Amino acid sequence: MQYRRLGSSGLHVSALGLGTNSFGKRAGYEASKRILDLAIDRGVNFIDTANIYAGTESETFIGQALKEKRRSVVLATKAGLPRGKGLNERGSSRYHLMTELEDSLKRLKTDYVDLYQIHTFDPGTPLEETLRALEDMVRSGKVRYIGASNYYAWELMKAVGISDKLGLGRFVSTQTSYSLADRTPENELVPMCLDQGVGIIPYFPLAGGILTGKYGASADVPEGSRAHTDPGFRRFLDERTIRLGEQVEAIAGRVGCSAGVLALSWLMRQPAVSTVIVGATRAEQLEENLASVLLELPQQALEELDAASAPFRRGEPFAIYRLT
Repeated sequence: MQYRRLGSSGLHVSALGLGTNSFGKRAGYEASKRILDLAIDRGVNFIDTANIYAGTESETFIGQALKEKRRSVVLATKAGLPRGKGLNERGSSRYHLMTELEDSLKRLKTDYVDLYQIHTFDPGTPLEETLRALEDMVRSGKVRYIGASNYYAWELMKAVGISDKLGLGRFVSTQTSYSLADRTPENELVPMCLDQGVGIIPYFPLAGGILTGKYGASADVPEGSRAHTDPGFRRFLDERTIRLGEQVEAIAGRVGCSAGVLALSWLMRQPAVSTVIVGATRAEQLEENLASVLLELPQQALEELDAASAPFRRGEPFAIYRLT
């Protein structure tokens, strides 16, 4: 395994991280535990979850499965997206964040999280309130580092500026949709993060499976795929993205690896990227994706991937989660 600093912090994370959105939803407890155990055995130390994944089941599964292995991982969770219909059950107010942190700690069976992330920007709460609440969490010992997610570049820069002005802890990382099928972060977010020392943690690195080449031009979708279990995902399956998936698969064939491994390896080489989180519903999926860390990419393959994905620097992000 390779390890990198998370942004400009002193925290080291594995180049490949484990996303656990499927835990409790598409993967039961035993399957989730096998995936988690394999990840740790293979040197993956970054485990990412959130208070809303699978209706809190993801955090619960992780808490049950980690037990004696807690100190072997950098455990990250999030809060900010709606947890209920109440006025104070969403956003990044002090009230909501403090409540959600305590609940997350109970589910995770730990007295601290290594990285606490604001799941999305909250236009209804002053950034100073959010950042002061996070500072108090760090000072209490319940949080080690703080991060953002789904922030636009200007929002993240404003938060960093306020932290610097007030002498508060900075966001060390930010999560964003980033892949060969979504290079929009390169327009503003990547330059900002490079300038300010903020690490990027891409989510949807395989564009929900599109970059594995599993989706063809026909209307049929593979059984068990995201598009099969989540019909709403089919909105991403257009001629443009399917064609990109086919191109990536063709390049992977020439390199001698799977399309998914190739796409992950490309992403790990992008500036400002600290760790790439990839999910799994079976241990075998994680085992295959681990090959991306040590894959040596020929220059020609990099150039072909860059050319094929260049149009995806324009347009809307593949995914972004915002409060409405």
